[in-house]
Amino acid sequence: AAIGIDKPKATPFEIMSAILKSPVDLLWFGGIGTYVRGANETDAEVGDRANDAIRVSAEDVRARVIGEGANLGVTQKGRIGFSLNGGRCNSDAIDNSAGVNSSDVEVNIKIALASAMRDGRLTRPKRNTLLASMTDEVGHLVLRNNYQQSLAISLTEMQGLANRTPLARLMARLEADGHLNRKVETLPTDQAMSERYQAGRPLTRPEIGVLLSYAKLVLLDELIVSELPDDPYFTETLERYFPAKMRKAYAGDIHGHRLRREIIATVLANETINRGGPAFVSTLTDATGFLSADVVKAAVLGLDGFDLPRIYGEIDALDNRISGAIQNRLYHEVGRIFALVAERALRTRASEGSVAEAVARLRDGLQKLRGTMRAAISREGAEEARLRAAGFIENGVPAKLAEEIAELSLMTLVPEIMQIATVTGEPLSRTAQAYFTVTESLRINRLLAAADRVPATEQFESMALSRAVGDIGTARRDITIAALVEHKGDRNPVLAWQDRDRQRVATVGDQLRLLTEKGETTLAKVTVAAGLLSDLARGWTK
Repeated sequence: AAIGIDKPKATPFEIMSAILKSPVDLLWFGGIGTYVRGANETDAEVGDRANDAIRVSAEDVRARVIGEGANLGVTQKGRIGFSLNGGRCNSDAIDNSAGVNSSDVEVNIKIALASAMRDGRLTRPKRNTLLASMTDEVGHLVLRNNYQQSLAISLTEMQGLANRTPLARLMARLEADGHLNRKVETLPTDQAMSERYQAGRPLTRPEIGVLLSYAKLVLLDELIVSELPDDPYFTETLERYFPAKMRKAYAGDIHGHRLRREIIATVLANETINRGGPAFVSTLTDATGFLSADVVKAAVLGLDGFDLPRIYGEIDALDNRISGAIQNRLYHEVGRIFALVAERALRTRASEGSVAEAVARLRDGLQKLRGTMRAAISREGAEEARLRAAGFIENGVPAKLAEEIAELSLMTLVPEIMQIATVTGEPLSRTAQAYFTVTESLRINRLLAAADRVPATEQFESMALSRAVGDIGTARRDITIAALVEHKGDRNPVLAWQDRDRQRVATVGDQLRLLTEKGETTLAKVTVAAGLLSDLARGWTK
């Protein structure tokens, strides 16, 4: 009765089918065979005749979660059908990625140790003993990628209908470049995608997982042909790929590894896509015109410049201490900070020069500006950050971590302030004060917050909104530069700038207030606001 069979006797086939349809938390496949198919698939299409008698349709599976410890326990159409029916599952490639990764690490360890064996520094018995002693650490290293990869899918899925445009554009780019065949990978056409999102049925975990894999593979190829893996900064990245026990004793062998560049490129591709999501690189290359390697360099700058790996580690440590939903909200907030810093680093060219120099510059700027930005931020902005932190603390997040994340969200503007200081020759503190005076006097934060609430599920609407938000940021920068350059000796250069044409500034301010305070904010309103600010900036920057 527990598995849904009411009669006292049943055939083995009936028992197995009943197990597949039983109401359980987890249905785990660890052996050979395909046991679940899509509703519109035939057993012949599945191609596993040995299990035709017990196979069930995805709609009949009542488990809450499916785990694929084997290969192809569920067809891709079955996974998608199960997910659309409310179930949760990844593909076998995602669930089993640690196994494949283990083999890669093992091969690369053996290649590194081969030169030591040829030189007589290491005998085969000692090598085998060393390999066995590193088993647990290799397990932890590969499971870390497995953990982050599944998390990236969860965070993309959490975006719901809002992930439509970036994922659609990613698919279009992969397809146009000859990397992706949607039919082969069971991914929707543009029309099917549109119909699904209009019906409130966004891409599922199995579909997102396919895009995650393709994004990593394509990025890996692009990084290998770039110069980025040759930057000395990534020597440590190479070393951390290997277990700690061999890093010191075989440092020369690791540094001279014949797949050195490939290993570095693999780690960078994994970290960038795991932290940013499948569409992270394609979105930024589309938005900025930079190459993939430039985006990855900016991603490294964002991660290391803002010390985000430490913060991610502190969130990881909250496993089983807070709810998964709250933990994912923390990851989402840090991911938003990461994406903003990376984009601003690209737009302001903060990542130019060597990686070490760029990271050091950003860290230095962040350190110098912390106090100034705390003081310069508006009461409204400070209260918003306090409430954000308080919401996390109420749900069990350590206060120090919640407050640090809330403060970092204010610091994402640092690259832009650093750029303005470089252009104007003004000190960072004076630049930040002018920047925030412009922000407050023209109510730009309120405008950006309103823009963030505008629903833009259609691709070109989303692109238009992104463009308008970018124009608002550009106008703020240009106005700040104009004030600092043209009123260099004034105690309050922004006030002096406003006095140049008080009536015009006041008129624009009134129009912006109407756009953000009267009625619901729309794409049209944000676009008009961006135009008003751009015109205002151009009036004094010619």
